[in-house]
Amino acid sequence: MRSKTFHENYREELKLFQTIWIKFWMGLFFITLVLLPFFGDPYIIYLINLSGISVIAAMGLNLLIGFTGQISLGHAGFFAIGAYTAAFFATTFKVPFLPAMLLAGILAAIAGAIVGIPCLRLRGLYLAMATMSFGVVIEYIVINWESVTRGVRGISIPKPTILGMAFDNDRKFYFLILFIVILMVIIAKNIVRTKVGRAFVAIRDRDIAAEVIGVDLTKYKVLSFVISSFYGGVAGCLYSYYVSYVHPEHFNLLLSIEYIAMIIVGGLGTILGSILGAIFITIVPDLLKIFAVWLGKMIPGFAGKYDENWNLAMFGILIILFLIFEPGGFNAIWRRIKVSFKNWPFTY
Repeated sequence: MRSKTFHENYREELKLFQTIWIKFWMGLFFITLVLLPFFGDPYIIYLINLSGISVIAAMGLNLLIGFTGQISLGHAGFFAIGAYTAAFFATTFKVPFLPAMLLAGILAAIAGAIVGIPCLRLRGLYLAMATMSFGVVIEYIVINWESVTRGVRGISIPKPTILGMAFDNDRKFYFLILFIVILMVIIAKNIVRTKVGRAFVAIRDRDIAAEVIGVDLTKYKVLSFVISSFYGGVAGCLYSYYVSYVHPEHFNLLLSIEYIAMIIVGGLGTILGSILGAIFITIVPDLLKIFAVWLGKMIPGFAGKYDENWNLAMFGILIILFLIFEPGGFNAIWRRIKVSFKNWPFTY
């Protein structure tokens, strides 16, 4: 408990914002988020929108890996299911945005249950291979099921409208993504604070001990897959509407590795880590492009050599470096900074 923070009941202890200063800084942060699109560069707004979509997908994966300890290399498959579900219903049946997003999340969650049930007895490398195989199967389906996905031609999607308001530019889409991200963060934060979240953590830490004390491993492992997949489906729906076009090459193994990098770099088992990791990994390709241009000027032999393999290599390097030097990710760094400010000028 913080110094000078006294709780008289459990309701006070479970509050998200427990002090006036936390409320003040969070209020200032939200005001900054609201004003940002009116003063920020259009390309910065574009990157923020992509980061918001990645935050939702990364949170879902972190609930599965970071909180429940179930390794998955197939998150791109659930992302693809959400994207193609939204695209199919929006273009074929003219389903509005909000019902399409709900359908995308539900179908992805059903797929998560279908994957989660056979994987109940798998763990470690075997579970990783099984989920990776699921992602490969989904990639094969979206390429060859042309009557629904239109194969390599892809699907063009109209911009979403809600109550007659069209979200037809980056600024308008920013507020839509911001609202959904805040909603999904609040839901995830409350999930991990409930009985369900405590069961997830118990399974992650010691599944046999969790079963002994009464945790239903089958129920909560499948539920973790379902919730994670739902988040992936919602993120996929937002992505398809935002870019207005879905294509099979958007949902390959590299995307799953990218999400793994997000939660490791940000911090496993933390909601804030999902947010920080998603933002950082989203801007890494742009940082690499700047570095590649500079390197090409310094060493002519590297000019024009930048491609997606650089991104894959960088994600791998970041995962290795954080696992070795900072397993807690950016979340652990942020916690140390907060403790330093709280203890200043003392060192204890």
